[in-house]
Amino acid sequence: MSGSDKDIAEQTGYRVLARKYRPKDFNDLMVGQEPMVKTLTNAFESGRIAQAYMLTGVRGVGKTTTARILARALNYKTDTIDKPTIELKELGIHCQAIMEGRHLDVVEMDAASHTGIDDIREIIEQVRYRPVSARYKVYIIDEVHMLSTQAFNGLLKTLEEPPEHVKFIFATTEIRKVPITVLSRCQRFDLRRISAADLVHLFSTVAGKEGIEAEPEALAMIARAAEGSARDGLSLMDQAIAHGGGAVIAEQVRTMLGLADRARVVDLFETLARGDAAAALTEFAGQYEAGANPVAVLNDLADFTHLVTRFKFAPASAEDPSLSEAERTRGAEFSKTLAVSTLSRIWQMLLKGIPETESAARQQAAAEMVLIRIAHAANLPSPEEAARRLADYANGSAVDAPSAPRPNGGGGASMSGSGNVNAVGQSMSPRGSTGGATAMLRAVPKADPVTTPQAAADTQPVEAPRSEERAAPEMLVKVGSLKDIVELCSKNREPVLRTLLRQHVHFVRMEPGKLEIRLGSDAPRSLVNDLQTRLEKWTGIRWLVILSRDEGEPTLVQQEAMDKETRLLDARSDPDIAAILERFPGARIMDVRVRKDEADDEEDKPAPAAAVTEEGDVLPGDDVEF
Repeated sequence: MSGSDKDIAEQTGYRVLARKYRPKDFNDLMVGQEPMVKTLTNAFESGRIAQAYMLTGVRGVGKTTTARILARALNYKTDTIDKPTIELKELGIHCQAIMEGRHLDVVEMDAASHTGIDDIREIIEQVRYRPVSARYKVYIIDEVHMLSTQAFNGLLKTLEEPPEHVKFIFATTEIRKVPITVLSRCQRFDLRRISAADLVHLFSTVAGKEGIEAEPEALAMIARAAEGSARDGLSLMDQAIAHGGGAVIAEQVRTMLGLADRARVVDLFETLARGDAAAALTEFAGQYEAGANPVAVLNDLADFTHLVTRFKFAPASAEDPSLSEAERTRGAEFSKTLAVSTLSRIWQMLLKGIPETESAARQQAAAEMVLIRIAHAANLPSPEEAARRLADYANGSAVDAPSAPRPNGGGGASMSGSGNVNAVGQSMSPRGSTGGATAMLRAVPKADPVTTPQAAADTQPVEAPRSEERAAPEMLVKVGSLKDIVELCSKNREPVLRTLLRQHVHFVRMEPGKLEIRLGSDAPRSLVNDLQTRLEKWTGIRWLVILSRDEGEPTLVQQEAMDKETRLLDARSDPDIAAILERFPGARIMDVRVRKDEADDEEDKPAPAAAVTEEGDVLPGDDVEF
């Protein structure tokens, strides 16, 4: 600390770290802002000094500090140097006053409180006068996006052609709100977020200068919480020093920020990845009782999920000094065992669950529901695995044997007929002994002449009872044919099932409680299970729907097509119809509808018949429409 800083500290008492260690020259500013410093260095050395600068970036990255350093460089003057330069090796005549914001020729204005045209008009009036003592009169306007439209318009002319002794430096966090007409007249610098590694290094340096003991893990927590802002980070470090009684201790910082232990976050992630909901809830309860905020826990889980995914594609990320040892080592292990689809699923569910938890009246309960969903999903197949299983089922191949190992990253949880394998490769019993829900797909070998498909989640096969042992049960609704089932679909408003039955089902035989059918090649494999469920619901008895190898009857759609073709042939052979067709060349029979069928179900009606001429005339019929 310089002599002047010590004098100020003695006069005003304690100075917060963010002010005490504010950068004073471009060497201090090199932390995280190297591209801007290099550009300014080359510009000053070549004499290409712009008339206006626009500094933009998030809060706390050093916009106002950079503006003051730039004003100091423009007005730098010592006994040996009298020109603009970025080599600020010692304090010049104007430097101290500029850095403290009290120089007459360096005017700082907060646009948030001076937004009107009158404030800008005052600046326009003053720029005509030369600086009192410095080389340039510098106007630093902070949060410039807050100026009104009239104020921006009033500034344009002066900004485009300012006097040679005037420089403008603007700073803003909302660059999109600045008119393009203003931006085009400025040299723009985007100040980057400071990386966590640079922040950790900065905090370590400050702790050394202050003679404060600081644990590396604690500094890494503060760096992550600062989110790229040096000022926020130093403010948090100030708070951590006070909270820890003169030292920066990881446990104290964790309590102060309401964070969970990073190692415990990794433990929670592991329980979720293996689908152990009970263990996940126990671990979360422990973290909550220790003072962790539910939203912070979910955010930490999302960060670790992102970290594991990064390790999978960029192993060098493990060298980040802001990472704890648990994150570095165990994260690398997870990246080798977890598939990308699994990590992506956890990430998406956390992204959806975090805002739900933030807005919930009971955040703990909301966070637990998010964890339960993630643990449940760990035991479900990935879309690729589900598609593969459905393909095996469609081909009639048995899936009772354990599935072959999948390439790393190629899918999520794998499953077999005798047990499930969760996201981390642990074998599970069919009923989910680890506490999570299970999913199982079963297929019946082609060798069986009669196939009984079951629901995907049902792990117990149902044996078909012998027909001679079956007593005719009492049905709530009498069903004797496929047409009766289609009518039930219409009455119970099941249009999708009705359409599938009409198009893809070949009726074989039927008795109370037992239906034998053959499915077309394009029929969905869930049709049998859906039909069986609906029949049980509508008739009140248990049904056995069997896939038969017999040819069976044509589908209802095919029957209707054949009936229509028969009616067309009959119509063509009718003498009256033949005479009409001969009288009107080009006419053709489109359809035939017998009037006695008009009372049938409207949805089963074919389109009205008509005979159409080449000129588009429609010829009505009598008993037959054509």
